[in-house]
Amino acid sequence: MTPILMVLICLGLSLGSRTHVQAGTLPKPTLWAEPGSVITQGSPVTLRCQGSLQVQEYHLYREKNPASWVRRIQRELVKKGYFPIASITSEHAGRYRCQYYSRNHSSELSEPLELVVTGAYSKPTLSALPSPVVASGGNVSLQCDSQVAFGGFILCKEGEDEHPQRLNSQSHARGWSWAVFSVVPVSPSRRWSYRCYGYDSRSPYVWSLPSDLLELLVPGVSKKPSLSVQPGPVVAPGDKLTLQCGSDAGYYRFVLYKEGEREFLQRPGQQPQAGLSQANFTLGPVRVSHGGQYRCCGAHNLSSEWSAPSDPLDILISGQFYDVVSLSVQPGPTVASGENVTLLCQSWGQFHTFLLTREGAAHPPLRLRSEHRAHQHQAEFPMGPVTSAHEGTYRCYSSLSSNPYLLSHPSDPLELVVSDAELLGCRKSLPNDSGAELGFVGHRKSDIINEETGGNPATAEEGFLRNSIKLMSRDTGEEKTAEPRSEAGLRALLHCFDSQEKLRPSAHHKTRQIPRLANTHRITQWRISSAWAWLAWSWWSSGFCYLRLSTAREAPKMQPAGEQQR
Repeated sequence: MTPILMVLICLGLSLGSRTHVQAGTLPKPTLWAEPGSVITQGSPVTLRCQGSLQVQEYHLYREKNPASWVRRIQRELVKKGYFPIASITSEHAGRYRCQYYSRNHSSELSEPLELVVTGAYSKPTLSALPSPVVASGGNVSLQCDSQVAFGGFILCKEGEDEHPQRLNSQSHARGWSWAVFSVVPVSPSRRWSYRCYGYDSRSPYVWSLPSDLLELLVPGVSKKPSLSVQPGPVVAPGDKLTLQCGSDAGYYRFVLYKEGEREFLQRPGQQPQAGLSQANFTLGPVRVSHGGQYRCCGAHNLSSEWSAPSDPLDILISGQFYDVVSLSVQPGPTVASGENVTLLCQSWGQFHTFLLTREGAAHPPLRLRSEHRAHQHQAEFPMGPVTSAHEGTYRCYSSLSSNPYLLSHPSDPLELVVSDAELLGCRKSLPNDSGAELGFVGHRKSDIINEETGGNPATAEEGFLRNSIKLMSRDTGEEKTAEPRSEAGLRALLHCFDSQEKLRPSAHHKTRQIPRLANTHRITQWRISSAWAWLAWSWWSSGFCYLRLSTAREAPKMQPAGEQQR
């Protein structure tokens, strides 16, 4: 019986008892593997050899080492060119060729097929240097490394296992091994996804488990998305933040990446409304490593091309340095609209940069280099002419140029209030002992009216007075009440609001004005009932109280001097 297996040594043809066959006169057959030539241990695979229609018999050969497993295949399958393997092992790995016979003639040998068995060792790590984000036409290096002392590494492009790159490894004294592959050039019109394997030099067709898939991001030229962050770009360790990448270009998926990182995040897009798509990337609990510069890209469905990158967004981690930073403002925290102000950050520490933030601001923090003056480091942030858009709570931080994304603890908050010039002028006429924070009161009055009366102008005055001119602290939500220390201070405060409301248009910018605080019977009653708490406090602190206030509607002789004209 003619043996099915014939071994070729160094590709020489030695056919033994079949030497009477005239070799090489028929065209070479085709040899391939189904489902592929790179197979995980334990999986089935079939080698197929196909020649002309008049084939009488197929033979399968493995270079250097006999393939004893071929002898166990049914002859009927061999005649058809089928060589199945039910469960592949490392014993099946190798370099194969096939040949067929027809009427005492043999074909040429097929092209070689490398049958690779994976999963024999732990998986290596694949990373892009310096980053997986590569400009179109640029070059990138891919490093495959492992704690196993491999003799070499293989780099496979997803979908192109037929042409892997193979490199000998470099080794470390501690047993580590690695190899660096060059990929050039890249373009946004294709997908660039890779895996790598390690192998022992003595068994080059027995590979490790595959590395995790590494996809290169090659931004294109289509419309860039926008990138924003909530609650803000400055966060403390342990907090959570959400970066939102969105666009009106109808992108199907989004990717977020950090400059210098070896990985990026992908999310499917969602449509909160027609024509818009977005994806949320939640980071947290925040660690120091989250600090850095982020961008995002979008891509359409079934497209491998990414958009142009968004504008950069800096994420800053506070509380990384112990530094006492102070924040002050000139000429003061309450200024008239149109004036110029300067916010001053100061520190005793030798930090290179100061950052100024405003709660709820859409724009990134302001950053200035520090200057050394009067034994302190400082930076001046000029603003002006100021408008209501400049109002808010400001904080200052310091940082080092070596890592600009790590910040000190914040300064104490500073509340900047922009008020009308008429209100500030009225404030100067108040007695020094009034104790009223007039600028903040004037700023908050319309809000208090809306909160307490639902914006109804008919009850606006009554609601405002009934709530004793509440001050709502923006930082703590604590309610305060203006406490004039004299009847003159109280009356001057009321007169100031009265004058201010005459000049302020309604919230809807109509010609109707919020009712002025006229000296009516209703207001006088309010003064009698609402002032008692303040007067009791004054009586307790000064030893007497103004009982005359309870008869404010009586003859002028009962009123303090200077108030009779009211």
